Amino acid sequence: MSTDLAAAKERLLKLKDEYENRIEKIEDHIQHPQDELNEHWDDQAISMRQNDMRKSLLVEAKQGLNYVQHALSRIENETYGECEVCGEDIEEKRLEALPYATLCMEHAE
Repeated sequence: MSTDLAAAKERLLKLKDEYENRIEKIEDHIQHPQDELNEHWDDQAISMRQNDMRKSLLVEAKQGLNYVQHALSRIENETYGECEVCGEDIEEKRLEALPYATLCMEHAE
């Protein structure tokens, strides 16, 4: 495999920090909303919709963090860059675009 593992690990650690910061901010905003519910039904509906959106973003960020942590563990156990289905190398361009990819292009489709 010709993947630069040090560079991949650095990219993944940056992504990990981004996801952890995003999760922290979203959780803080959900627990301490800056816009308290008003007496008006319209305002309450908007606040509830925003809270639902925040919860969806939180789920997405936590899933992204799981992907990154899995990729970091694959670096540690020396399987990073290998397709989990066929064992062949994942294409460099795919890993550049999606550093936590676990499948080659053929099996990702």
